[in-house]
Amino acid sequence: MTLHEAQAVITGAHERAAELAAPVTVAVVDEGGHLQALGRMTGAPPLSAQIAEVKAASVALFRRDGAVLRKMQETSPAFFAQLDGAVRVPILAGAGAALIVRGDTVLGALAVSGGWTPGQDDECAEAALAVLAS
Repeated sequence: MTLHEAQAVITGAHERAAELAAPVTVAVVDEGGHLQALGRMTGAPPLSAQIAEVKAASVALFRRDGAVLRKMQETSPAFFAQLDGAVRVPILAGAGAALIVRGDTVLGALAVSGGWTPGQDDECAEAALAVLAS
């Protein structure tokens, strides 16, 4: 994924967030979970930047969307509890996190953090992915 595409993903999520009046942060990571771009809207919670990056990296490294990763965490809590000591980056399963895939290739992941009500992070992530589909 190019930097231009990563920035377009952020813009798509921010546009939806503005419609929802929900200032959010969007993180885009490459296929290895490394931060490629980050956009924090004015008024987004300061902690949302770190949360978005960790959620995106978790999705990229596990190769599973946030909802699937959360179900894995619920069904295997002992495994996820041990991850903190086994991996160099924190693992965080949460809403608003999705893989970015082109064909059969994982390009990276994105995550949104900071929505005021349940579902807003997911809505913004869906809008972000729609930018790449067009």
